[in-house]
This record gives sequence, structure tokens and C-alpha cells, in this order.
Amino acid sequence: MQLTGKERPTNNMTLTFVDALIFIQRKVGYRGPFLMQQSSVKVAYKLAKTAMASQATKFAEKVLEQCAICLEYKSKGSMFSHNNRSHKYCYSCMNKHVESKLLQGQLPECPHKSCKFKLEIESCKKFLNKRLHDIMSSRIKEASIPPTERVYCPFPKCSFLMSKTDLQNAASTSSHETWKRKCSKCRGRFCMNCKVPWHDKTKCSDYIKNFANQFVNEVELKSLAARNRWRQCIKCMQMIELAAGCHHISCRCGYEFCYRCGGAWINKTATCSCPLWDLGYILYAE
Repeated sequence: MQLTGKERPTNNMTLTFVDALIFIQRKVGYRGPFLMQQSSVKVAYKLAKTAMASQATKFAEKVLEQCAICLEYKSKGSMFSHNNRSHKYCYSCMNKHVESKLLQGQLPECPHKSCKFKLEIESCKKFLNKRLHDIMSSRIKEASIPPTERVYCPFPKCSFLMSKTDLQNAASTSSHETWKRKCSKCRGRFCMNCKVPWHDKTKCSDYIKNFANQFVNEVELKSLAARNRWRQCIKCMQMIELAAGCHHISCRCGYEFCYRCGGAWINKTATCSCPLWDLGYILYAE
């Protein structure tokens, strides 16, 4: 095979291959013909394709694009975009956006106001650290289980998420251990009915009677919550503290409500007339 560059081939693949070889010719400064055996064409094409990809990468690094959040110009190689190529954001802003949503118990979407594109963990790998990557993996798993099916390990150092369906399949055949389950992660045994560590040789009804002090602790907890202005989710009963941000709360169970009065949010709209912001909960950049 001889490459002279005198005639243009008609086949698209061959045309691409020839253009790549001509490009290499110019780079190395060699103007003579390239001779090769027919059997070497595939190898040459692969080398040319690699050279083209390398040049495309270098070109992308030089091209600057504007982030729609911080409005700064960054190299194309450090910008994120999905199917809608007009929505472009730098990795730094995307990292902050995803972290904010994950810590609110939500799966992050495209930052664009009217875009509902769900971000995928694979596409976020380039700008997420290991901690956020693990949190996002947990949120994806959490979202795959309906709120009414979610069961969390009662051991404080674990809190692993499981589904009632999976736990039903692992139910004990013994009559006095009907509610006994084992955490898939820490292997700790717990009562799925009472949602506490397993109370061996004690029925659920007896456990509640014998350990009435837990209700005293609940009163103390609610008193503490009132002093610290915590809010309890009426759906999953978890206590929530607002550290910073607006009054719109999205609980990990999926319920949305107003932190100020407890009123529900329906379809991303408040059912109360409380202000969305409180100056005491706004963080200012130094």
C-alpha cells in the first residue's frame, strides 16, 4: 500500500484513515510515500485512530467553556454535561451541587432549573470523592426501595438499609422468633416489629410493658428537640435538625415538609405561608 495524497478515497473509513496518516506526516515532517503490506492496514488504522484521539483530547484541553453556575471559563476537559449539551457546569460546582442534594437525602438532578435529568453515578465519577461516591451509591439503593418497604438496622453504628421483602425471605421458622431478623451488614439480630435489637425470650407486647422507661426517654428526647428547635418527620418519626439552608425539608423517607411549622410540601409547593428563608440559617461565604 502506498500513500501519496494525490487522490481522495471515497470510502469514509479509508478517508478518515488517510487524513490521520497525512496529519502524522505533517507532524513528523516526512513528505515521502508510506509503504505497508496489506496485512498491516488494520494495525496502521488503529495507530492513526489513537493519534487522532490524542490530538482531540489536547484540543479539548485548550477549548474554554463557561460554567452556568459560577460563570467562570474552564477547560472543556473539566466541564460536565449530559444528553442536553447546553447544560454545562464545571466539576467544582457539580461537586458542591451533588453534595448538597445527597446530604438532603435526595438523588441529584441536573442543576438546570427546568431539567429533570437524573445524574448517574458513572457520569459523576470524575468529580466525586470516595465519601460522596459511597453516599450516592446508598441514595440510589434507598431510592430503589419504596418508603413503606424500608427497614434500617437499629444498631446506631450500622443503620444499614434493607427491604421488608428481603427480610421476610430470611424469617425464622420458629414461632417465638417470628419477628427476628439479622442485619445484612453487621449481622446483628433485631426485632423487625419493635425496630430494636432482638429481645430474646420476650414477646413484643411484654417488651413494651417491661421497658416503659423508653417512653420516658422519648419524653426527654422531645423536650431536648423543643429546646434545640428540632423537627420530627410525621411519616418516619425521625428527628431532623436544620443546620443551614431553607425551611423546605426533604426527609430520607421521601416526605417533604416545612421545618418552621411542620406543614407538608406537595409537588414541591408549600401548603403553609411560612417564609422560605430565615437569616439565622444562612451561611455566608467568607
